[in-house]
Amino acid sequence: MELTLNSSSSLIKRKDAKSSRNQESSSNNMTFAKMKPPTYQFQAKNSVKEMKFTHEKTFSPEGETLERWEKLHVLSYPHSKSESSVPVFVMLPLDTVTMSGHLNKPRAMNASLMALKGAGVEGVMVDAWWGLVEKDGPMNYNWEGYAELIQMVQKHGLKLQVVMSFHQCGGNVGDSCSIPLPPWVLEEISKNPDLVYTDKSGRRNAEYISLGCDSVPVLRGRTPIQVYSDFMRSFRERFEGYIGGVIAEIQVGMGPCGELRYPSYPESNGTWRFPGIGEFQCYDKYMKSSLQAYAESIGKTNWGTSGPHDAGEYKNLPEDTEFFRRDGTWNSEYGKFFMEWYSGKLLEHGDQLLSSAKGIFQGSGAKLSGKVAGIHWHYNTRSHAAELTAGYYNTRNHDGYLPIAKMFNKHGVVLNFTCMEMKDGEQPEHANCSPEGLVKQVQNATRQAGTELAGENALERYDSSAFGQVVATNRSDSGNGLTAFTYLRMNKRLFEGQNWQQLVEFVKNMKEGGHGRKLSKEDTTGSDLYVGFVKGRIAESVEEAALV
Repeated sequence: MELTLNSSSSLIKRKDAKSSRNQESSSNNMTFAKMKPPTYQFQAKNSVKEMKFTHEKTFSPEGETLERWEKLHVLSYPHSKSESSVPVFVMLPLDTVTMSGHLNKPRAMNASLMALKGAGVEGVMVDAWWGLVEKDGPMNYNWEGYAELIQMVQKHGLKLQVVMSFHQCGGNVGDSCSIPLPPWVLEEISKNPDLVYTDKSGRRNAEYISLGCDSVPVLRGRTPIQVYSDFMRSFRERFEGYIGGVIAEIQVGMGPCGELRYPSYPESNGTWRFPGIGEFQCYDKYMKSSLQAYAESIGKTNWGTSGPHDAGEYKNLPEDTEFFRRDGTWNSEYGKFFMEWYSGKLLEHGDQLLSSAKGIFQGSGAKLSGKVAGIHWHYNTRSHAAELTAGYYNTRNHDGYLPIAKMFNKHGVVLNFTCMEMKDGEQPEHANCSPEGLVKQVQNATRQAGTELAGENALERYDSSAFGQVVATNRSDSGNGLTAFTYLRMNKRLFEGQNWQQLVEFVKNMKEGGHGRKLSKEDTTGSDLYVGFVKGRIAESVEEAALV
């Protein structure tokens, strides 16, 4: 598939912007043509076990670097990667819809979408914030700002990925604005603080409702799962004619940052700092009750009184703790008991939410997806401490991602994974990171489970190295290729000359299965796809449209 960038569809002229504003103001009703969403194909391959050696670096109190090598059995899938095109989406700003429920800076948005369409981007992603849509009271939904956006996206011939964002915005990496949970939910939390995740020190985290009370009617007579389901059902009813057309994908938020995980590494107020191990989030009364019941069910009542007492604090390194050190408690009978319960509760939460979403959106024509966090620090240690506190039971001898991939596959849901742009060599040595190893493991897990895999970058990157890593990951023979990639994030910097050029080249490469060529310096083919055009006319016009 070729990337075309014709001036008739991609130049952003002042008269076009004026015309589009007049069209928007003269019509309050949306008239969408039914569109067929992009299709993603998956073909399973046979798995073959191979032997692999991995190493772990630790640091002695004297500062000496110690290296240990271990032999591991890992899954590898020898196959020839297809030349299939990978559609690229771009995340919209977090505050795309304002707190008052309107589309934020529509003129700038119109210009930006026009430029993205010209660059060959498949579509954009937006968060549908629980704290915005249902802020005026239970089951009182305001979708009007999103209706404005859908109309504009439709007009430019783009697709839309919509995230059902049941978490708070603010306090995490990249959060540029604050959108709390709905006021009426915060009111219930003030009456019953155990509705939110709690650490061993009693610190509460209001990013997301604790999964411990998923099935308890704690939100004015409804359970959290019922509240999330009613929200999704309202979205389906409001945009019935557009889901499966311009709305090509629904991503189901299942935790902080929309990811299926516990809020084990909160950055707000300096609670956690990279590469800290984080803390277990199992100390609200609902989680404690569940832990106690699980312990009693296997005849280990005394194990259910609390979480691990030796797991350290947020900013610790694994070797600072008895639980996470090389031969620590994580590998004991008790450690295995606790992690099976802790990770099992997270899987159960995801299973319930995705089951509900499947029932609501089945037959709509839209893809369903869910996001899993790329927690790559301490990946090269035996315990994988940071993954454990987040709820991923992934250690040197236990695969934590295959059960997640199987659960996603059960509901026909695409697994969206982050940190696709990162390289091992870019990470600080003392953090024992391996984003590349982690991504390969998830590629293998999704391949084995028969689950489609999509990707995102974890941090804002505009350089060729980051884009090249995504392309290389997609072409890798170690497991699943990508069915789609969503780039984080649209902002003013993205449209600056060199950054914009890199994005256009990346989109072209992904469309061509990773075999695209660099853009030429001048137009030699009459296609309008060359550096001077990209850096000059489109980027300049977008800047004139005052995009922020």
